[in-house]
Amino acid sequence: MAYKHGVYISEVATSIVPPVDTETGLPVVFGTAPMHLATDPAAVNTPILCYTYAEAVAAFGYHDDWKKYTLCEFVKSHFALFAMAPVVLVNVLDPATHKTAVTNQSVTLTPGAGTIADDGVMLSTLVLKLTAEGQPLVKGVDYTAAFNDDNQVAITRVSTSTTLLANTASVVATFNKLDPTAVVSDDIVGGVDVTTGAYEGLELVNKIFPLFRLVPGMILAPGWSTDPEVAAVMVAKAGNINEHFRCIALTDVPTAIVKKYTDVAAWKETNNYVSPRQVVCWPKVKLGSDIYHLSTQLAGLICQTDAANDDVPYVSPSNKSLQSNGAVLADGSVVLLGPDQAAYLNGQGIVTALNFIGGWKAWGNRTGAYPSVSDPKDAFLPIRRMFDWIGNTLVQTFWQKVDFPVNRRLIETVVDSANIWLNGLTARQFILGGRVEFNSSENPTTDLMDGIVKFHVYVTPPGPARELDFILEYDTAYLETLFGA
Repeated sequence: MAYKHGVYISEVATSIVPPVDTETGLPVVFGTAPMHLATDPAAVNTPILCYTYAEAVAAFGYHDDWKKYTLCEFVKSHFALFAMAPVVLVNVLDPATHKTAVTNQSVTLTPGAGTIADDGVMLSTLVLKLTAEGQPLVKGVDYTAAFNDDNQVAITRVSTSTTLLANTASVVATFNKLDPTAVVSDDIVGGVDVTTGAYEGLELVNKIFPLFRLVPGMILAPGWSTDPEVAAVMVAKAGNINEHFRCIALTDVPTAIVKKYTDVAAWKETNNYVSPRQVVCWPKVKLGSDIYHLSTQLAGLICQTDAANDDVPYVSPSNKSLQSNGAVLADGSVVLLGPDQAAYLNGQGIVTALNFIGGWKAWGNRTGAYPSVSDPKDAFLPIRRMFDWIGNTLVQTFWQKVDFPVNRRLIETVVDSANIWLNGLTARQFILGGRVEFNSSENPTTDLMDGIVKFHVYVTPPGPARELDFILEYDTAYLETLFGA
């Protein structure tokens, strides 16, 4: 050691660790996108973090046919109706495989301009000829091709072309077009490619935090979560993200099959939509001519509610306004529920839409586990989300202490830091109370010798006031007021 003479400074780590901020309700959405319309197309099965509508449209395109292109429904709802961000989008429609070839289709020119009416045309594959046996015309020299406002390909003759003449009546077109009908539930479920090792579909949930340092808050697949297999995998992924984080899955009951509110509970039970990490939604909602899955709008409402409460998920989205002017089935048939009918659905662990006082609102606080599970942390949506949020925050906050020596300083740092944070949440009434303890009974000598340290977190988030009862009584004492002073 070098010889020292004088005054020197050194530092030790702060004994109190501040909590890490988290994006509480980050939606991670899986589906299909009109990639032929994207100006900066994202790769297939690649999570893309979007903060604006423009970013989402550039990466995935936009099309009004939401049955074919399911991500577009969420993009419009989340950015345009609820003005929420960010969102992670994953497209599974692969132009390389989910396609149909069209050969020598006649395109009428009147005069010098025509339209290919097929949807999903991939411009990069388009070849135009004067005849089926002729030579290809040259794009930019003989013609231009671009999408019009109806997402159809508009063909226009270049005025200087000497091959495509002004009076040419028609050309023949050969191209590939997207085939969204070729996408199946297995594409959404995904997995790991045995050849390349690449993650696909819902398996990509585990890539979100490593890519963006954001923890998923909700998993969605509008139009696909009505499939019990897809919903089961969504729930499984929500319960184990990177083996450290947890969130919820928003799922829908198929309104094309379940058309009466009295049949929803039986379908839910039969198809095992009964997880405490699952929100079960029925029916759909509409705004104007647009029809949305209720899970889509509920995601926007959850994010909106969190944002209004310092990004702490202790407030239920129930009784908050949807962007809707009606509830409908898949075929557009109107669904009108009274509060008694909506309450029946809520009592079966189903979130619905109600127009009773204050316009159309989400109605219901229960997870899919209810009524078979009544434990508040598993049965109430805001309490389930608070437990997940507190757990996710503790993981991120104290990860920096992993592999530190197991001594009193480590124990006190964790306990004191966590308790200060929980006391702050209590003071702001985000929780009713909370504490962290290091108990000898939960830390046997063999565990401590092996580097395993357990901390017990006690916490009570407030439950939603789902029922307010007023007791009215005729009080005869007030008859004395008839006799004056």
